[in-house]
Amino acid sequence: VQLQASGGGLVQAGGSLRLSCAGSGRAFRNYAQAWFRQAPGKEREFVAIISWSGGNTNYADSVKGRFTISRDNAKNTVYLQMNSLKPEDTAVYYCAAGNRWGYSENEYIYWGQGTQVTVSS
Repeated sequence: VQLQASGGGLVQAGGSLRLSCAGSGRAFRNYAQAWFRQAPGKEREFVAIISWSGGNTNYADSVKGRFTISRDNAKNTVYLQMNSLKPEDTAVYYCAAGNRWGYSENEYIYWGQGTQVTVSS
């Protein structure tokens, strides 16, 4: 499985962005998908996760109520809709795929290359 993240950019605080993670291979739809992010000088942290069917999701407390993860298995794509963005959301965002439900980056097998999100105040 190969993952390609896109959709990052520069946005003002309060604005919105939608990230996409396009996957290759039929196995894509068998994996849980997650988004992580890494801000400058900080460790990579969990943001959101969605099950292979899309029926289960969960979020980091810092983004709950503002971000929404979804997937379209017919298009082999996972999305992260980010609303009410804050300067502290500035980071490189990574998508990841794994065969277990988990919140640690160590549990994920496949990673996208990352897309930069910058939120100005």
